[in-house]
Amino acid sequence: MRAYTLPLLISVSLSSLILGAPAQAETLQDAVSAAFATNPQLEIERYRTDIARENLDLARSAALPRVNLSGSGGYESTDTTSFFTTGTGQSPSASAQLQAVQPLYTGGKISAGIRQARAGIDSADRTFDAARQDLILDVITAYVDVRRDRETVAIRQNNVEVTSEQVRAAEDRFEVGVVTRTDVAQAQARLEGARAALAGAEAALQGSEAVYEFLTGQRPGDLVLPPALPPLPVDIETAFAEANENNPSIRAAREDLRAAGAGVDVAKADGRPQISIVGTAGVQEYWGDLDRRDTSVSAVAQGSIPLFTGGSVRASVNSAKLQREQARRRVDSFETQVRAQVAQAWYGYDAATRAIEASRRQVEAAEIAYEGAKEELAVGVRTTLDVLDQEQQLFEARLALVGSERDAYVAAHQLLRATGGLDTIG
Repeated sequence: MRAYTLPLLISVSLSSLILGAPAQAETLQDAVSAAFATNPQLEIERYRTDIARENLDLARSAALPRVNLSGSGGYESTDTTSFFTTGTGQSPSASAQLQAVQPLYTGGKISAGIRQARAGIDSADRTFDAARQDLILDVITAYVDVRRDRETVAIRQNNVEVTSEQVRAAEDRFEVGVVTRTDVAQAQARLEGARAALAGAEAALQGSEAVYEFLTGQRPGDLVLPPALPPLPVDIETAFAEANENNPSIRAAREDLRAAGAGVDVAKADGRPQISIVGTAGVQEYWGDLDRRDTSVSAVAQGSIPLFTGGSVRASVNSAKLQREQARRRVDSFETQVRAQVAQAWYGYDAATRAIEASRRQVEAAEIAYEGAKEELAVGVRTTLDVLDQEQQLFEARLALVGSERDAYVAAHQLLRATGGLDTIG
């Protein structure tokens, strides 16, 4: 009768596997840096911030003078029968005019436009921050998913090896008449189930590695232990307060509301008087029979008052007010969503940490039960099915521990993302 023991691989915990990673292994910070360098969505948000800054320069330019130079040239022929008219004949001519317009009063349109543009910059910056933190969270999730799925594959492989030993042992016992054919069939059925579970774990690992490669632009290498968690909020109420103050999505929505409020002022300004100073200098030259030069210089104050615009100003103001209300509702929506995200992450992290402790105790108990079942099988107190059941419980306990450790780490970073604190790793 062949003796068998549980391979060493199954007795190695997740933490010890992590700590034994090679010196040249890939870190979580490496993965995040790679994602920052290659992620297209982050690049799109960078362009948005650049566009917003250009819009501020555009808004400021409305307060500066407008200077235009115009000119013309041609051929002029003059002929008349009037007795008092002189200077008839044919001559080429040319003219040039320089005009400068300096706005003095625009009904507040320029200042409102500048406020709107500044709010747009702040919104773009906050949106970029949100995209950056989302990417960090995605990379963290993908990183620990690959580590979890690799550990799962290792446990499943070990399950196949142990169950294969169980099959061989059952066959040896059957040959000497200790067990029946049923015991052998039960062991073989468990072996095929273990192989099927291994195939599923390998498929899940390939999916996790594909997501990791999509985010970082590179295949995952030997992934080392991620850094310890940064400090988390002391209680859920503190988490709610931090999220309301620092969540970048909420802050971006508030800046959009501020921009929409300035947009109302921009629309109202179109119905107010406009005053500008207009300076003009011109020269006109004639050659030939009409050889002469005319010059002129003027500086005038120019004003206009909209009296009737066909309802366009009123419609623009109403539209801007509706956009402001829409932006206000969006702020309310984001605050509600983020509050739910905080609660979900908080309780998810709490549940996962408690599951880790329970899973560790379960693993310890399952190891004792498995070893005891093997010894009792050897003396005929237990059946092969009893040992197979204890073996399965041990493997499932180890898988539960691996999953709980992953869930706790991800939930903690989801909480940090919701509170706006996912700026750095570790």
